[in-house]
Amino acid sequence: MSLAYEEKPEFVASGSVRVRVPAKINLHLGVGPLRDDGYHDLTTVYQAISLYDDVHAHRSDTLALTIDGEGAGTLPLDDDNLAVRAVRALAAHTGLPAHARLHITKSIPVAGGLAGGSADCAATLVACDALWGTGLSRDELASIAATLGSDIPFLVLGGTALGTGRGEQVNPVLAAGTWHWVVGVAAGGLSTPAVYREIDRLRELGTAPTPAGSADLLLAALRQPDPEVLAAVLVNDLQAAAVSLRPPLRATLRAGLDEGALAALVSGSGPTCLYLARDAEHANALAASLTGRGVCRTVRTAHGPVAGARVTS
Repeated sequence: MSLAYEEKPEFVASGSVRVRVPAKINLHLGVGPLRDDGYHDLTTVYQAISLYDDVHAHRSDTLALTIDGEGAGTLPLDDDNLAVRAVRALAAHTGLPAHARLHITKSIPVAGGLAGGSADCAATLVACDALWGTGLSRDELASIAATLGSDIPFLVLGGTALGTGRGEQVNPVLAAGTWHWVVGVAAGGLSTPAVYREIDRLRELGTAPTPAGSADLLLAALRQPDPEVLAAVLVNDLQAAAVSLRPPLRATLRAGLDEGALAALVSGSGPTCLYLARDAEHANALAASLTGRGVCRTVRTAHGPVAGARVTS
C-alpha cells in the first residue's frame, strides 16, 4: 500500500538530483510470433554499455521537461515523452504530486536501437524517487518501469540480463570480464514498430532467417572471457527487417568486418550497428578505421557491462 503524502520522507536537501543512465544493446534477440495483444514474445540478452544520457531533476510546483544534445528540438516535451510518463507513473504509485522540472542531456542516439528514450524513462524514475524521498527499491522501480515499456526495467538495473516476455521480465546473468564495442551511429533513425512489422512481413513471405530461439549458447559464451567465442553466437532476429528497410546497412555491417571486427550486427531495431572488438586498443583502432570509411554518421567506442541508472549528484 502506498503511504499517504504527509507520511512520505522529506525531499533531498539539495532540491535537485542528477542521474546517469546507459544505453542498452541486445547480444541475443530472438523474436517470437505476433501475439494477440500486438506484442511479440522475446528472448533477449541485454547488456548496458558506456554511452550515457544524464537526467537532472529539480524540485518544482509543476511538471516540465527540457532537452539538449541528440534529438533536441525534435523530441516531444509532453506526455508523448517517456520521461514525462515516468514522473506521472511514479507519482500515481506513491501518492505524490507529479511535480518535477526535468532537463535531459542526450548523448544516446534517438531511434537508433539503443533504447535512448527508455533510458531517460528509467533515469527519471530513479531521479524522482531520490528527489521525492520515496525510498523505493530497484525492484519496485523496475515493476513501475515495466508498465511503461519493454526495455525500461533493464535500464533501471543495468549489467547483463536475460529478458523474456516482451522483454520486461529481467533476470541478471553472469558475464565474465569486460566486452569492448564499436558503435556505428547511422544518419536518421528507424521506427521500432515499423521494424517489427517488417519482420512479420518477411516471415509471411518466407524470406526471413530462421528465428534465433534459445539464448543458451550466448549465455554460455558470456561465462568465458573470450570475445571470439561471443562473436560466434551474437544474433538479432530484427537485423533482416532493419536491413530490408535500410539496405545501406548491409554495407555498413560489411565495412566493420572488413576492418577486422570480430562480429557485426544491428543493435536492437537499428539502424545503429555494433562491432565486437578484442580489447580496448582494438576497439579504438577499429573506430578510427570506420570513421575514415565514412559509412556511419558518427563512430564511438564503448564497453560493457555497466551499471543501470545511478544517482551521480
